[in-house]
Amino acid sequence: MILGEYSTPEAIARMRHTLGLDLPLWEQFVRFVKTLFTQGDTGNSIIAGTSTRELIAERAPVTLLLIGMACIAAIVIALLLATLAATQKDKLLDHLIRIFPTVTLGMPIFWVGLLLILVFSVRLRWFPVGGIGEGWAGTLHSLALPAITVAFSQIPTLIRSLRVQMLEVLESDFVVTLKAAGIPGRVILFKHVVRNAALPTLMLLGVNISYLIGGTLVVEQVFGIKGIGSLLFTSISNRDFPVIQGIALYCAIGVVIVSLLIEILSWWLDPRTKGTS
Repeated sequence: MILGEYSTPEAIARMRHTLGLDLPLWEQFVRFVKTLFTQGDTGNSIIAGTSTRELIAERAPVTLLLIGMACIAAIVIALLLATLAATQKDKLLDHLIRIFPTVTLGMPIFWVGLLLILVFSVRLRWFPVGGIGEGWAGTLHSLALPAITVAFSQIPTLIRSLRVQMLEVLESDFVVTLKAAGIPGRVILFKHVVRNAALPTLMLLGVNISYLIGGTLVVEQVFGIKGIGSLLFTSISNRDFPVIQGIALYCAIGVVIVSLLIEILSWWLDPRTKGTS
């Protein structure tokens, strides 16, 4: 593949030797693991000839920013809708919000992205169709629609979880005591109910963080964003296996790091865990 369709057997043999493909399988694996721990990557790209770590690091900032914006959008939208549903239990607004997760769970994320592009980019022209704008303001503006698209994959489950937890907290004894003490309902809702109900929802977000990262890689292709996702699909098309392995490795590390941060945040929000740590 590297040498072209009309390469000679001698050239192919030299390339196999250069890539180490003529070595026994166990020795190839040992070299791979050694490169992984000493250089922090999975070797050089077959197509570009440069370190996979450098290729991924060049695209990582845009992808990380998109993931962060998607997490914020998912939490804010889910918190708003779940709060409205819990405070308007069994009313029309509650039923409409409960229907929303059922409908959106069946939508492929790339299809949601295309719909949002048609509505907000092509018709309303509020956001660019694709690509990255210039400067921080342009970058955030161009990533807003992709972030909302990625958030759609997490919002339905977060709304369901948060609504159920908030209803349980609203019916608990300590909330009844706070109401009897004359504390305003808004203070009870945001200071006590939301904080106690947010813990299981945060844990659910930590479990689903791998789906969030995977959705981000797909959405980058839909919006033409030159991040890790576009690098991954290009590498798959070119069969650039070291880059594919490197992206899978760093995504796995990212899932572990984000899950750890969510665990720490849950510990900080729940004072009961501080006494058992």
